[in-house]
Amino acid sequence: MPSEAIDPAGISWEHVSPKYLTVRLIGWAVEALVTVALASIVLILKSTGVWASAPGWLAWGLPAVVAVAYLWRGALLPRQIRALCYAERNEDFLLRRGIFFQRTLVVPYGRMQYVDVTVGPLERAFGLCSLKLHTAAPGTNAALPGLPAVEGARLREHLSERGETQLAGL
Repeated sequence: MPSEAIDPAGISWEHVSPKYLTVRLIGWAVEALVTVALASIVLILKSTGVWASAPGWLAWGLPAVVAVAYLWRGALLPRQIRALCYAERNEDFLLRRGIFFQRTLVVPYGRMQYVDVTVGPLERAFGLCSLKLHTAAPGTNAALPGLPAVEGARLREHLSERGETQLAGL
């Protein structure tokens, strides 16, 4: 990934697992099917004659607009996954995400209260986990999904150890 204006100088970014794209695509497909099916209720009611007076533009337009929106979201997923990355420095942990609206989050080790690793059933099937860093600031969204389980466990131990070391120095 090319260095952007918001990136600190000299950072070597680590990317999440490519398997995370499959996990996200499965979730996207299920969500898209359910939502398009719900948006098609007017079309089904019109086609079966239950609501024959329903406007045709609504019956056909609503499912079409919803389907196009989900196709657009699906097309962006590979780039969104490639944009998720992290870096470890001496004093802090960096998270980067975003395609259009990029965000680089810096979490000082001394500010971490605890590190949370979670695994859902779909992530478990692909050998992945999600890491969340908790700080005193409630608005901090320091979540890193799509890590290989071994890397998530390593980061949990390493970040906890660094946090305790940095906190002890205060």
